[in-house]
Amino acid sequence: MSVGMAAPRAPYACDPDRSRGRLVAEPPSRTRSPFRRDCDRVIHSTAFRRLKYKTQVFVFHEGDHYRTRLTHSLEVAQIARALARQLGLDEDLTETLALAHDLGHPPFGHAGERALDACLKAFGGFDHNAQTLRVVASLEHRYPEFDGLNLTWESLEGIVKHNGPLTDRSGAPVGRYREQGIPVGIADYIKSYDLELWSFASLEAQVAAIADDIAYDAHDIDDGLRAGLFHLDDLKVMPLTAEIIAETSAHYPELEELRRGAELVRELISHLIGAVFAEAQKNIAAVKPQSAQDVRQQSRALIAFPAEVAEEEAAIKRFLYQHMYRHKRVMRVMGEAEQILFDLFAKYLKEPAELPPEWLLGAEADNEGDRARRIGNFIAGMTDRFALTEHQRLFDSTPDLR
Repeated sequence: MSVGMAAPRAPYACDPDRSRGRLVAEPPSRTRSPFRRDCDRVIHSTAFRRLKYKTQVFVFHEGDHYRTRLTHSLEVAQIARALARQLGLDEDLTETLALAHDLGHPPFGHAGERALDACLKAFGGFDHNAQTLRVVASLEHRYPEFDGLNLTWESLEGIVKHNGPLTDRSGAPVGRYREQGIPVGIADYIKSYDLELWSFASLEAQVAAIADDIAYDAHDIDDGLRAGLFHLDDLKVMPLTAEIIAETSAHYPELEELRRGAELVRELISHLIGAVFAEAQKNIAAVKPQSAQDVRQQSRALIAFPAEVAEEEAAIKRFLYQHMYRHKRVMRVMGEAEQILFDLFAKYLKEPAELPPEWLLGAEADNEGDRARRIGNFIAGMTDRFALTEHQRLFDSTPDLR
């Protein structure tokens, strides 16, 4: 089969005609599958539009060409659909999960998440996956008969479990949840709609998760080069990127720096997609799943990098951590961004009347935890731009974040 050619639907793919349905029953669409309908609801959501002005690494006003959460999500969706097409998976479900995966991220990237987690530490902390679930399950107010987007079980499962099971069969938290427990938003939700936290998610969800890693690696290199945080030749310390740079120089010895960087990014994405596809084929052939449920019953993810490529990919992340995420310029801006959210949270907690009127509906019955979570939900939904505007409204001095 040629790369890029759609494979026939595989037996282990999620079948929209056999979806487990929605928490609130709805008549089926006459023109769209349940998963296509989910994807369209994500695209038309308010939270999705706000990703346009949410930081990936650089705050929105630092430059028009840097990635935002929105452009990152679109790139993840492109990579995820390419893999789903080759593997015979449901492309609509895959796209839904790729586009929805960052809906719960607060302003200012991971700095914003750290700040909100600290603010909410006494009330269960902050987890962006749990916040994404809150967005699609309750915080969107677009439909007359339910809060949220009322997505299918398969979409909700993929949002919550795309990085693997959260518990073992007995319900005990596993992995990164072992110490702090299941995030409050997820723990509360599964009381009404069981997402089977002990099992792996569908291959569509696994593809969306690894597409996120591929997109991160490639476009953070691109943005780091554009920002001058490091230079193309600095990437020669890693064998994979060194090899791609050398091949580009051999084929195009006179190519200018900008195009050399773009070629590196393009070839890196192709290399990682090809490696994941080959490893997925090998893993699927070994266990021969005959349904999406068979996939969920496995003891490991079937969508993964081969061991040697996993090492290459980890090296890229280490390079970016050292040369980009921990760069003194980025650290200074993100430190100031964290303080903005600390300031806003403390102000709203002390003076709830500063919240918009629609965010105060029902607030009279709030206990301290409810009030803190309400404020956390409001701040998490902010764009970088709105957070700065609110800080300027409420405080005498606001950092420029440049």
